[in-house]
Amino acid sequence: MVEAANHHHQPPPISVAPRPTAGPLGGARGPVYPPAEQLHQLHYCIHSNPSWPQTVLLGFQHFIVMLGTTVMIATMLVPRMGGSAGDKARVIQALLFMSGVNTLLQTWFGTRLPTVMGPSFAYAISVLSIIKDFNDSTFTSEHARFLRTMRAIQGSLIVSSIINIILGYGNTWGILTRHFTPVVIVPVVCVVGLGLFGRGFPLLGDCVEIGLPMLILLVVCQYLKRVHHLMHSVLERFSLLISVGIIWGFAAILTAVGAYNNVKPMTEQSCRVDRSVLLSSAPWIKFPYPFQWGAPIFRASHVFGMMGAAFVTSAESTGTFYAAARLAGATSPPAHVLTRSIGLQGIGQLLDGIFGAAVGTTASVENVGLLGLTHVGSRRVVQISTAFMIFFAIFGKFGAFFASIPLPIFAAAYCVLYGIVAAIGVSFIQFANSNSMRNIYILGLSLFLGISIPQYFVTHTDMNTGHGPVRTNAGWVRCSCLLHTF
Repeated sequence: MVEAANHHHQPPPISVAPRPTAGPLGGARGPVYPPAEQLHQLHYCIHSNPSWPQTVLLGFQHFIVMLGTTVMIATMLVPRMGGSAGDKARVIQALLFMSGVNTLLQTWFGTRLPTVMGPSFAYAISVLSIIKDFNDSTFTSEHARFLRTMRAIQGSLIVSSIINIILGYGNTWGILTRHFTPVVIVPVVCVVGLGLFGRGFPLLGDCVEIGLPMLILLVVCQYLKRVHHLMHSVLERFSLLISVGIIWGFAAILTAVGAYNNVKPMTEQSCRVDRSVLLSSAPWIKFPYPFQWGAPIFRASHVFGMMGAAFVTSAESTGTFYAAARLAGATSPPAHVLTRSIGLQGIGQLLDGIFGAAVGTTASVENVGLLGLTHVGSRRVVQISTAFMIFFAIFGKFGAFFASIPLPIFAAAYCVLYGIVAAIGVSFIQFANSNSMRNIYILGLSLFLGISIPQYFVTHTDMNTGHGPVRTNAGWVRCSCLLHTF
C-alpha cells in the first residue's frame, strides 16, 4: 500500500456496480454479477478522509464499539480475581490505554490498515486458569488476591509475547500466509466473525427489553436512510451511535421508573444504567504506568496457556486484517505485511504485560464490521478513535460514565457487526472456483469444524475451574487450557 501525498481528500465518486448479466434459470434464479476487486459502495477508502467533524464523530463511534468488549472482559474476570469496583475501573482504564497505544502502532508501523487493536477473549481461559490457582491460597484480603493474580497475569503476558514476536519477525508467519489462497481466506475470515456468536444474541437475551429494540432499530435504520438524501448520509455513517443513544435513554427511563427494582440480581446487572459503584469508584485522573500492580510473577503453567492464546490471536488478527483490507478499499495484505503486523502485535502484548492489562490485544472484529456499516474505511478515523481511548483511560470518571451502557446494547450491535465480517469472508469465494468439489469440500469442512470444535471445549470445560475433558497431572502445562484456547 502506498501512502498518498495529500491525506485529506474529497470523497471519491461512488463507482457504479457492474450491470448484471442474464444468468441461467437453474438452481438460483436472478442476475449474475462478475467478480469485483473493490466494494462499489465505499465512500472513503483507506487514504481518503471525511471532514474533520465527521472524522471525530466516526472516531468516537469506533471507541464506543470497542468499549463494549473492554467492559465485558473486565466484568467477567475482575470479580473472579477478588477485585472491587475500583479495581474493575482501573483494569478498564489499563485496557483502554493499551488499546489506544497498540492501535496507533498498527496503523503507523504494522499493517497500516484501519483496524482497532482491542482486548481479546482468546486469553480468557488462560486467565481463568490463573485465577483458579490462587482461589485455594490464603490472603489477608480479597484485594491482596486480586493483586497477586494480576501480577501472575502480567508475567504470563510478558513471556508469552515471544510467540508472536518470533512468528512475526522470524518470518514464520510470512512463510505460512504466503500460501493463503481465497479458499483459505474464506473460512479464516468467516470463522473470525461467526465464532463470536456467544457475544451476540445470547448476551442480548440477558435483557431483551433493551437488547431487542436496539437490534431492530439498527436494521430499521438501513431502510430509513433511503427516505431522504440528508437522512441517508446521517444514518449511513452514524446509525450505530444514534441507536445507542436512543436505547440508552430508553434504558435510563426504565431504570428511573423502577422497572428493575424487584428483579433477579443478574437481570438488574444487565439492564440498569445506574451502576454508580463503578462511576463513584473510578479515579478522576490516573495515568497507567508500568507494573502498576506490582512485580510480575512467572510460572511455567501460566505461561503455556498464554502462549496458546497468543498463537490463536495471530490467526484471528490475520483474518480480521483481510476483512479490513476489503472493507477499506485496500489490496489484501501481502505476507511481509502480515509478518510485520504479527511481530508488532507481540510487542503490543509485551506492553500489555508491562502496563498491567488483564488480557492481550488482537485486531477488533467488531470495529472492522463498523467499517462496512458506515462505508468509511479511512485510516485517520481509527487513529482519531485512539485519542478517545487514551483520554478516557486517563480521565476515569468520564470513561466510567460510558461504561455504564448496558451490555445487551453492545451485544445487539455485535449481532450486526460480526455478521458483516462473516459475510465479507464469504465474498472472497468469488475469486475461487466455487464449482470445484475440492474447494467445496475444504470450505465446508473448515467452516464446520472451525465452529464445532470450540463448542466441544466450551461444553466440557468448567469456566470457574478451567478443567476440561483433557486432564494432566503435570503442574507446568495444562492440556485443557491449551486445547480450549485453540
